[in-house]
Amino acid sequence: MKKLDGMHWGRPIAITSVMIFLVMVASFGVIKYINHVEEERSFERLYQEADNLAGNIETYANSDREELEMLAEVIAKYDQLDSQDLWNLLDSYAAVGMMSRLELLIPNDIVLTKGGKRVDAKGILSFEEEKARGSHITDRETDILDSSNYIVRHYVPVVRNGETVAMLYGVIELGELPEAVNLNPYGGKGAMYIIDGNTGDLLVDTWHPNEGGNMWTLGEREMAPGYDPEQMRQGVKNGDSRYVVFVSRTVGEYLYFYYQPMEINEWRIAVSVPESVVFESADMIEGILNRFLLFELFSFLVYFWWVIHYVRQVTEEKQYRLETLNHIYDVEKLLFNGHEKKENINEALEKIGNIIQAEGMGFWILGQSDDNVSFFWKKNQENGSQENSGSQKCIHKLFEYFEKENSIYKAYDEKNLRGIFSEEERSNISNIMAVPVEDMDGNVCGILAACNITGGGDPEAVLKSMKFSFSMLCRNLKNDAEIRKQGERDALTGLYNRNRYEKDILQIHPEEEKGLICIYIDVNGLHEMNNEKGHEKGDRMLKTVADGIRKHFPDGKSYRIGGDEFVVFVHGEEKEITAQSDALKASLEALDYHISVGIQSKTENGSVASQIKGAEKKMYAEKKKYYEQEANDRRRQARD
Repeated sequence: MKKLDGMHWGRPIAITSVMIFLVMVASFGVIKYINHVEEERSFERLYQEADNLAGNIETYANSDREELEMLAEVIAKYDQLDSQDLWNLLDSYAAVGMMSRLELLIPNDIVLTKGGKRVDAKGILSFEEEKARGSHITDRETDILDSSNYIVRHYVPVVRNGETVAMLYGVIELGELPEAVNLNPYGGKGAMYIIDGNTGDLLVDTWHPNEGGNMWTLGEREMAPGYDPEQMRQGVKNGDSRYVVFVSRTVGEYLYFYYQPMEINEWRIAVSVPESVVFESADMIEGILNRFLLFELFSFLVYFWWVIHYVRQVTEEKQYRLETLNHIYDVEKLLFNGHEKKENINEALEKIGNIIQAEGMGFWILGQSDDNVSFFWKKNQENGSQENSGSQKCIHKLFEYFEKENSIYKAYDEKNLRGIFSEEERSNISNIMAVPVEDMDGNVCGILAACNITGGGDPEAVLKSMKFSFSMLCRNLKNDAEIRKQGERDALTGLYNRNRYEKDILQIHPEEEKGLICIYIDVNGLHEMNNEKGHEKGDRMLKTVADGIRKHFPDGKSYRIGGDEFVVFVHGEEKEITAQSDALKASLEALDYHISVGIQSKTENGSVASQIKGAEKKMYAEKKKYYEQEANDRRRQARD
């Protein structure tokens, strides 16, 4: 290596080259490690998803059995099992839990179905056999009303004077089950299966919906190394819990598959997810790391060029550059997950302020109208983030300045500061430097600024070098907000959805339970509205009800938990809440919409789950009264 100005540069350049190589090797190692961690996490999540799904289905089954047993006691009081009054009651229980309708199996293998209609089921169902089994859930069978439809029957005996006079059963339509009870693993990106461990029949298969099929055909799939199809088949039969990886013919990639036993018959629950979903986060991180490696490589090339051309100042300047790069690298790491940890943004601003020796740093994220978010750091003061903080006038003026394609704003005297800041703000600012942060489309999405810069160096270059990092931060914050909104909001009504509901009820703090009131709302006549006037009218009804809930319970947390069911949690006195509920009903009735409402206060020792169940029961009682009215009687309307 040539000697420049009395200094030998071969050794530092060689060392720097080795450092670049080591950084790249370490980065590739990190990428490999991230893939390994993501795979381990995928197995853990598969277990959690399957366990949650099994628990939900078992809970629904137990709830359905309680409903059926209650109805069986009511049915036993009727002498005529095909009584129109009895079937008006039974038909009103359509779409309860997992069940789509109720039917009665009576002696001589006769089935009483909707409206008390008689169907001869000889050769298909046996009253004596089902009676001998008592309360039970069948495996996969065919529907007597539609032989192409796979169903499961949930039986309970109807006992009168100690004798079983009929078998009441709820029909569970397997093709509709995932949607009916909201079984969507991985937010809809995965698939769920319910398998009969004895036969291998697929009761539910969301990967190949409406196809039925048999689990043993999976043995024909190409397995990943280390997995055996026969071992999988035997494991399902034996009721084991195990992971399997095989090639999907549908998507042409590996499926990560997990199965475990359920507490219903010999059923097994299974969940699968494509490899692309498993490594979605790892691929994103790998892309960011690759871009960062290019940025690092570019920075080192600039560094080499600077060393060759500025030999005379090498000692102090080299030290400064290396320290700056280290700080920038720290800032990059902090901003990498700043959308998840907001405190990292303030720490990053502090580091930038220390680099350029500024007394204050600010970062504004530009939103719609005045909906801006600001992050501040000031030397020797407590810092943080706050929406709509700072001078809106100042922000808008800087925004307009950068909209004219200016690359930097610098003000070092009173005259220039006066153009942006008020007199009160100028009393604390001696100078300011700001740069625009642009999104991928070249639009200004934020402003990064430093004030009261006291040191030397090149603060302009540092701020400009940070623009890309803060641009990525803006994008990550926006994507994170959109993902959260899509994952927690009902698309039709804008209320929180079932996913958010189930998450929130598990996280209610004991302090929040004091004075908590649950309001359970069901929209009457939605089914009739859809059938008579179309789903567009039905959707309009649901939107109107949701708007009414927002208006009358503005301080409550409102959820749409089913097709026509809503739940609201609010704090207050039950008397006041009841008055608000009555006002909601009246406003909807003026539009010829009707709802049934159940209100339940939190008891001292009762759980939130029991409170919800209490509100639901009150709602059903009110709904029953509504349909007992002659004007609202579904059967009478059907006859008319």
